[in-house]
Amino acid sequence: MLIKDISFIEVKSPGAHIFSKFPIPRLGSVLLSTILANKGFKVKVFIEDVAEPDWLFIESSDLVCISTITSTAVRAYALADRLRKRGIPVVMGGAHPSLMPGEALGHADYVVRGEGDYTLPELIEYLTRGTPPVNSIEGVSYRGTSAGTVHNPPRPLLENMDALPGPDFSLIHGWKPSNTYPISTSRGCPFSCRFCSVIHLFGRKYRFRSVNVTLAEIRRVIAEYKATIFFVDDNFTANKKRAKAILKGMVDEGIKHSWSAQVRTDIAGDPELLRLMADSGCNTLYIGFESINPVTLALYEKKQSIGEIIKCIKVVKEHRINIHGMFVLGADTDTIDTIRHTADFAVNLGLDTVQFMPLTPLPGTPVFAEMKEAGRLLHTDWSKYDMHHVVFNPAAMGPDTLQIETLKAMKKFYSWRYILNHLARFDFHYAMIGLYGNRTVKQLLGKTKEYFEAIGSAPCKPLNV
Repeated sequence: MLIKDISFIEVKSPGAHIFSKFPIPRLGSVLLSTILANKGFKVKVFIEDVAEPDWLFIESSDLVCISTITSTAVRAYALADRLRKRGIPVVMGGAHPSLMPGEALGHADYVVRGEGDYTLPELIEYLTRGTPPVNSIEGVSYRGTSAGTVHNPPRPLLENMDALPGPDFSLIHGWKPSNTYPISTSRGCPFSCRFCSVIHLFGRKYRFRSVNVTLAEIRRVIAEYKATIFFVDDNFTANKKRAKAILKGMVDEGIKHSWSAQVRTDIAGDPELLRLMADSGCNTLYIGFESINPVTLALYEKKQSIGEIIKCIKVVKEHRINIHGMFVLGADTDTIDTIRHTADFAVNLGLDTVQFMPLTPLPGTPVFAEMKEAGRLLHTDWSKYDMHHVVFNPAAMGPDTLQIETLKAMKKFYSWRYILNHLARFDFHYAMIGLYGNRTVKQLLGKTKEYFEAIGSAPCKPLNV
């Protein structure tokens, strides 16, 4: 088949949440589109949370690639069905199809599982030239002519990250990087949190781009866009020696530019790392605290203590770096008091922003397997697996209670006191986050009863565990 025009689509989130106003593209579609553009294809990337897609281009494309996470899978499948009815072949990829390829093949011609940097170009080579044979392409799932669904062996994880091009964001329709520009410097995570799907996609081996290549991209982004940089690595400081080399390179070159990243509490034990973060312009650290319940931290296999969480907050604040704290609520060891104490903890220790999220058993994780085996999932409407709806029966409270208490915790944090305190300091950025958060939480609280009525779930009794 002739393939010249290719569309990549990242479908929109199913509903508003606290950070809906600050969409950051996932890099998979942008990177893959850059690889294909470098091979001579006409490629456009459409991210629905960024801008309304050009459906005329999409529906005249020779091939459409759709990337989806679990919460956007329902819309992704509907869109794929629509395009295939028009005779357009569809390839699906991303976290959800990678972990549920059989399901995704009910809506797509092919599924690219895991890292698609080499898999997708090989698949397109097969579609255009007939070689290599499709059954030899690692990481591809498809419907065989007689053998039913075929899942080729997985592709080994990419070792040489420097071999990848820098993602070309000009390929994104309507992209204006006026606020935040994402940069990926690594893949994988050496830890094994039980609710996280990252290691099931990118492995526990931490792979990274070289310091020189990373610094070159930082210089390019600052020169071209002057936007805040967000290092989208799952753990930017998983290799502290390398992280310090990058930051030292920035400092030595006189670069002090606003940036943020996701890290763990273990940064608190490295004064040199913290100093380099501050000296290079770190604005905000996104830290997965997850819980203030020691038993829950052990259950999550988080490998950190409450003391380490408190120390981390203290020393990061001493370096005048903002903290976005992330907490996962509703483990079998959590009670209503746990949730309320977590809100108090976040307020009293002066976190700048937070996300309180109900535990969400994502496909591919140990938590999902256990919940499914025990019959504790309320449903598999993937659009509600968005970290804002409770989709399982908790042990110590009803699912409706967990959802309401989680939203109340958010409301307590993003209170009018929070808003007015920031206004009094002329900190309009955080005041606006507070206003938006306060309003969004009220809307979500108003829809909670409707959600549980729709799924036919009456308040559940606590389980005996």
